[in-house]
Amino acid sequence: MDLFNQASKQQKNYLPYEGTVHFYGYVLARQEAAYYFEHLLHSIEWKNDEALIFGKKISTKRKVAWYGSQPFQYTYSNSTKHALPWTPELLDLKTCIEKETGETYNSCLLNLYHNGNEGMAWHSDGEKDLKKNGAIASLSLGATRKFLFKHKSTQEKVEFILESGSLLVMKDETQTFWLHRLPPTKVVHQPRINLTFRTINE
Repeated sequence: MDLFNQASKQQKNYLPYEGTVHFYGYVLARQEAAYYFEHLLHSIEWKNDEALIFGKKISTKRKVAWYGSQPFQYTYSNSTKHALPWTPELLDLKTCIEKETGETYNSCLLNLYHNGNEGMAWHSDGEKDLKKNGAIASLSLGATRKFLFKHKSTQEKVEFILESGSLLVMKDETQTFWLHRLPPTKVVHQPRINLTFRTINE
């Protein structure tokens, strides 16, 4: 790994204004990424995500799991989740991500997308449970997917291609001024796991 280029990536802000996004590229070797993908795919307590929309509970094809240092409550889309205890593998990944980013995290929300038909609509992670302007570290495993940011006022967009083993971090005022999404695609047929390490207010 080219440490000089790695350091340069860490310092660059990929958002033009009103927020901070750092893209670290690969933080896991290919074999490491493949190992963690297979292990998490079969060991994590995945559940279909649920949202309460206009008083009706909707279940998504995408599956989620929520882990943390304490049995934190985390509420989004009018649905409350309770964190499960860290697994050894998640703790290993948390340590790796904290070393790379210089940040600390006390929880992780995992998403499982079975194929390209499953994605995430435009949204921002501004829930009151989250540390305001705190860092959210997004580690990708499995299928390569496109990931987009869109400014809430100007509609300017910033695009990333997230490959297995790559890390993206959003922090500062990003959630206030920018939306992000994982667009569906018909060309991806493999699953993807996304780990978002974050800090819940204690």
